[in-house]
Formats: sequence, C-alpha cells, structure tokens
Amino acid sequence: MAARTIWKGSISFGLVNIPIQVFVATQKDEFSSFNQLDGKGHKIKYKKWCPIEEREVPWSEIKKGYEITKNNYVVLEKEDLENIKLKTTHTIEISEFIDSEDLDPLFIEKNYYIGPDAGITKKKKNTSPSNSKAYSLFIKILNETNKVAIGKVVLRDKEHLVALRSYQRGLIMHQLKYLDEIKPMDEVEGISSSQQPKVEDKELSLGKTLVDNLTSEQFDIGKYSDTYSKELEKLIEAKSKGQKVTIREEEEKAEDTANLLEALKASINVKSKPRRQKRN
Repeated sequence: MAARTIWKGSISFGLVNIPIQVFVATQKDEFSSFNQLDGKGHKIKYKKWCPIEEREVPWSEIKKGYEITKNNYVVLEKEDLENIKLKTTHTIEISEFIDSEDLDPLFIEKNYYIGPDAGITKKKKNTSPSNSKAYSLFIKILNETNKVAIGKVVLRDKEHLVALRSYQRGLIMHQLKYLDEIKPMDEVEGISSSQQPKVEDKELSLGKTLVDNLTSEQFDIGKYSDTYSKELEKLIEAKSKGQKVTIREEEEKAEDTANLLEALKASINVKSKPRRQKRN
C-alpha cells in the first residue's frame, strides 16, 4: 500500500523553495484498538451524559471547557477559538541548522516521510526537474554536513516544531515536543547525585566487557518483531474457527542482583560476542 499524503507545501530556507509532500511514515497496529462488546457480543455505544441533570447531551450542545479550579471551567465558544486560529501556511520555514548529534530523541513525538512534489496533474504527467533537483540538493547538503534542519509548520490548525534530516534516499520530518512539554528529570525518584551508590572500578570494567560482548557490528532492526501481536493473531484465528486455545505459561525469573560483581562475571561467561559477516 502506498504511503498516504497528509500535507503538501514547501521547505523554505534563505531564498530557496523546495515543493514537497509529507507522508505518514508508520503502519497502523492491527490490534491497537478492540471493539467493546456486551455479554451477548453486541457493540457498545457511548453517550455524552450529564451526571448533574441526568440526561444525554446532544452534540449541538457540547462546548469546550478548560478547568481552572476543581469543577470550575472557562467555557470557550467556537468564535473564541477562531480568533486565535493560526493562519494556514504551506511552508516549512527553516530557522536554523544543528549538528545531528544535538537532536535529542526525547523530543521526537512523531515521524513523517518527506518526498518531492512531483507536480503531477491530470493534464500534465511529467515531473519538474527543478523541484527534484532542489530536493536532492537539500538531502546531499544534510548528508555531507551531518546537519539537521529545524523549523516550524502548521498541521491540523496547530503549530509544530519540526526537525528535518536525511534518511536513506529521502527526508524524514520529526515532529518535536516543546521544552515545556518535557518533564524535568529531577522529578524522577532515586537519581539525584546524593542517592547514587559508588560504582567500583572492577564492576565498571566487567560491565563494559559485557556490553562489548553484546555489541553487534551493525544494527538490524529487521530481526525484531512484535511477538505479542503474532500470538494474538493466532489466538483470534483459532477462536474464529472454534478451536480450543491452550495458553502456555512461562515462568519469569526476576531475581534481585544480590552480588553485582558475581552477576557480571557469570553474564560474561554465558554471553559470547556475536560476529556478523562483513558485507562486500
């Protein structure tokens, strides 16, 4: 199935303008959502219910509200939201370029593919060479400088911060979180400097050896798959045929590491370093 286009526009930096299309980059999980059924297998419907008046509320009466204190809301009318609605633009304005290693994955929320806008219409079946060349040039620049482009774009009436980077033969657009959307790490218990136990040199050395033994020459994500979804698919197929399903329970061993040094030594003895054949 071809990737779905969600937006058309251009990338703009300096006086350079690159017509592009933005595509969905991920597949939808087949088992991401189950239908809710009653005991007889009937699909459940949900109602908008007012517990104060004990009545169903029609969609025409539904308004948006922001809770400022408990059970105290500021009601926003449609006209209020229209007043602050962002002007729809069709340009990703590049504001700066950064080193690729400075893009922290923590800020990445979603991923999209970016392709050149071929300029294909019903009457005109040829592509624009200048569009494709500008797109290819942009990829080559990012590749050879190891840079990531940072900019903003308006998608679905919301302004998003985005990062553009080269990927294989094309471009990836990362939709980013703003800094104020990330929780400070200081809120995580047990990681302050005063709470950190001292790590001995021998433990550190053995730990590095274990990591080295488990290090592959090249990351191949294709060798990993969603085992749960595969088992779920088998379960659904079996039940749809009226077959009896037998669940195999596997006992999980989750033991505390009482002696870290001995655990590291034992791990090194068990794990041998995987060797991959180098590609020609």
